[in-house]
Amino acid sequence: QVQLVESGGGLVQAGGSLRRSCAASGRIFRTFVMGWFRQAPGEEREFVAAIRWRAGNTYYADSVKGRFTISRDNAKNTLYLQMNSLKPEDTAVYYCAIQLYRNSLTSDRGSYDSWGQGTQVTVSS
Repeated sequence: QVQLVESGGGLVQAGGSLRRSCAASGRIFRTFVMGWFRQAPGEEREFVAAIRWRAGNTYYADSVKGRFTISRDNAKNTLYLQMNSLKPEDTAVYYCAIQLYRNSLTSDRGSYDSWGQGTQVTVSS
Protein backbone atom coordinates (compact mmCIF):
# COMPACT_ATOMS: atom_id res chain seq x y z
CA GLN A 1 0.00 0.00 0.00
CA VAL A 2 1.40 3.37 -1.08
CA GLN A 3 0.11 6.70 0.12
CA LEU A 4 0.60 9.97 -1.73
CA VAL A 5 -0.27 13.09 0.24
CA GLU A 6 -0.39 16.36 -1.61
CA SER A 7 -0.05 19.90 -0.33
CA GLY A 8 0.24 23.37 -1.80
CA GLY A 9 -2.01 24.78 -4.47
CA GLY A 10 -4.75 27.35 -3.98
CA LEU A 11 -5.69 30.60 -5.67
CA VAL A 12 -3.26 32.86 -7.50
CA GLN A 13 -3.44 35.67 -10.04
CA ALA A 14 -2.29 35.20 -13.60
CA GLY A 15 1.48 35.57 -13.82
CA GLY A 16 1.96 34.33 -10.27
CA SER A 17 3.61 31.22 -8.87
CA LEU A 18 2.66 28.23 -6.75
CA ARG A 19 4.49 25.14 -5.53
CA ARG A 20 2.89 21.74 -5.13
CA SER A 21 4.31 18.97 -2.95
CA CYS A 22 3.55 15.26 -2.85
CA ALA A 23 4.91 13.07 -0.04
CA ALA A 24 5.10 9.34 -0.71
CA SER A 25 4.98 6.73 2.06
CA GLY A 26 4.20 3.07 2.55
CA ARG A 27 5.48 0.02 0.74
CA ILE A 28 7.83 1.74 -1.68
CA PHE A 29 10.74 -0.57 -2.29
CA ARG A 30 11.95 1.25 -5.32
CA THR A 31 10.49 4.32 -6.96
CA PHE A 32 10.92 4.59 -10.68
CA VAL A 33 8.95 7.49 -12.04
CA MET A 34 6.65 10.04 -10.44
CA GLY A 35 4.49 12.50 -12.27
CA TRP A 36 1.94 15.27 -12.14
CA PHE A 37 -1.37 15.32 -13.97
CA ARG A 38 -4.23 17.79 -13.96
CA GLN A 39 -7.93 17.75 -14.73
CA ALA A 40 -10.04 20.76 -15.58
CA PRO A 41 -13.86 20.61 -15.30
CA GLY A 42 -15.35 18.61 -18.14
CA GLU A 43 -11.91 17.61 -19.44
CA GLU A 44 -9.83 14.44 -19.44
CA ARG A 45 -7.03 14.14 -16.93
CA GLU A 46 -3.92 15.30 -18.76
CA PHE A 47 -0.22 14.86 -18.26
CA VAL A 48 1.84 17.74 -16.88
CA ALA A 49 5.32 16.45 -16.04
CA ALA A 50 7.24 13.38 -14.93
CA ILE A 51 10.63 12.63 -13.37
CA ARG A 52 12.74 9.50 -13.22
CA TRP A 53 13.38 9.21 -9.50
CA ARG A 54 16.99 8.07 -9.35
CA ALA A 55 18.46 9.75 -12.42
CA GLY A 56 16.39 12.91 -12.32
CA ASN A 57 15.47 12.87 -16.03
CA THR A 58 12.39 14.97 -16.68
CA TYR A 59 9.63 15.14 -19.25
CA TYR A 60 7.10 17.94 -19.70
CA ALA A 61 3.91 18.58 -21.58
CA ASP A 62 4.40 21.25 -24.22
CA SER A 63 1.79 23.44 -22.54
CA VAL A 64 3.91 23.85 -19.38
CA LYS A 65 7.44 23.57 -20.72
CA GLY A 66 9.55 26.53 -19.63
CA ARG A 67 7.05 27.55 -16.93
CA PHE A 68 6.78 24.50 -14.65
CA THR A 69 9.61 22.59 -13.01
CA ILE A 70 9.32 19.09 -11.55
CA SER A 71 11.83 18.01 -8.92
CA ARG A 72 12.21 15.52 -6.09
CA ASP A 73 13.89 15.12 -2.72
CA ASN A 74 15.10 11.53 -2.51
CA ALA A 75 15.70 11.63 1.24
CA LYS A 76 12.16 12.84 1.97
CA ASN A 77 10.44 10.79 -0.76
CA THR A 78 8.79 14.03 -1.82
CA LEU A 79 7.90 15.26 -5.27
CA TYR A 80 7.54 18.94 -6.15
CA LEU A 81 6.01 20.99 -8.93
CA GLN A 82 7.06 24.62 -9.14
CA MET A 83 4.56 26.50 -11.30
CA ASN A 84 5.58 29.94 -12.58
CA SER A 85 3.97 32.37 -15.01
CA LEU A 86 0.61 30.78 -14.30
CA LYS A 87 -2.24 31.30 -16.76
CA PRO A 88 -6.01 30.97 -16.28
CA GLU A 89 -5.90 27.85 -18.48
CA ASP A 90 -3.71 26.18 -15.85
CA THR A 91 -6.75 26.09 -13.56
CA ALA A 92 -7.44 22.45 -12.66
CA VAL A 93 -7.26 19.83 -9.97
CA TYR A 94 -3.66 18.66 -9.86
CA TYR A 95 -2.74 15.06 -8.99
CA CYS A 96 0.58 13.41 -8.27
CA ALA A 97 1.11 9.82 -9.32
CA ILE A 98 3.74 7.11 -8.96
CA GLN A 99 4.91 4.15 -10.99
CA LEU A 100 5.88 1.25 -8.73
CA TYR A 101 6.72 -1.45 -11.26
CA ARG A 102 7.88 0.40 -14.35
CA ASN A 103 10.54 2.90 -15.27
CA SER A 104 8.76 4.71 -18.07
CA LEU A 105 9.03 8.46 -18.47
CA THR A 106 5.61 8.64 -20.01
CA SER A 107 2.48 10.75 -20.23
CA ASP A 108 0.27 7.64 -20.26
CA ARG A 109 -2.08 7.67 -17.25
CA GLY A 110 -2.35 3.89 -17.26
CA SER A 111 1.34 3.49 -16.50
CA TYR A 112 0.94 5.01 -13.05
CA ASP A 113 -0.09 2.76 -10.18
CA SER A 114 -1.10 5.05 -7.35
CA TRP A 115 -2.52 8.58 -7.18
CA GLY A 116 -2.71 11.43 -4.71
CA GLN A 117 -6.00 12.92 -3.58
CA GLY A 118 -5.79 15.92 -5.89
CA THR A 119 -5.75 19.61 -5.00
CA GLN A 120 -7.40 22.55 -6.73
CA VAL A 121 -5.25 25.21 -8.37
CA THR A 122 -7.15 28.27 -9.55
CA VAL A 123 -5.56 31.02 -11.60
CA SER A 124 -7.59 34.21 -11.88
CA SER A 125 -7.25 36.60 -14.81
